[in-house]
Amino acid sequence: MKLPRTSHTELPWRIHGIAPDFDVEDVWSFRTPGAGPDDFPVMLRAMREGGRLDQQPAAARFLFAVRWKLGALLGWDKERAGLGGRVRPLRDRLPEELRATTEGVEKQGPFSPVFQLPDECVLELANGTVHTLMHLGWVPAVVGTGDHELRMAVLVKPNGRFGKLYMGFIAPFRYAVVYPALTRMWEGAWRDRERLHTGTDGTTGQQR
Repeated sequence: MKLPRTSHTELPWRIHGIAPDFDVEDVWSFRTPGAGPDDFPVMLRAMREGGRLDQQPAAARFLFAVRWKLGALLGWDKERAGLGGRVRPLRDRLPEELRATTEGVEKQGPFSPVFQLPDECVLELANGTVHTLMHLGWVPAVVGTGDHELRMAVLVKPNGRFGKLYMGFIAPFRYAVVYPALTRMWEGAWRDRERLHTGTDGTTGQQR
């Protein structure tokens, strides 16, 4: 469900003091029925095991495939356009105690981990069009059930005028295809978290 930007900016997230130069592009909520205040690590694990970008429905995978193809043709995704090239990684701004929170955390698709706290996680991506952060937060559900839910905020720094035009161009695809697909996938990962973690053959950490 789409939420107003203030649903992110009015909460006391650590990211506000670390990335004040990024703009909030989108805020989205994901229902996690029965989730408690300490279940954020459980949700993150479920997302890694059953909610990766390569597990999205066909329509969303097609859009990403087109995007990667264009990026390859136009040079948007070359190393010099990414983190440590065109832009400094956000991790360079972090105090040491936050850097240590992602030791051993693997890269998730094209996103690099920045920091991870009991109720807040940040991933980062940069290319020739934009420098973007995916902020994941764990908050009481908006429906007032007593449950907690996942919030995703997308923070961006477009690369000049072209980057702003690009973000405007892809907005309808985000709202019509990408975010609804993420909603179905991540909410499904929460519902199936125990099966995803144990696997159908009784092993842990990978769905069979």
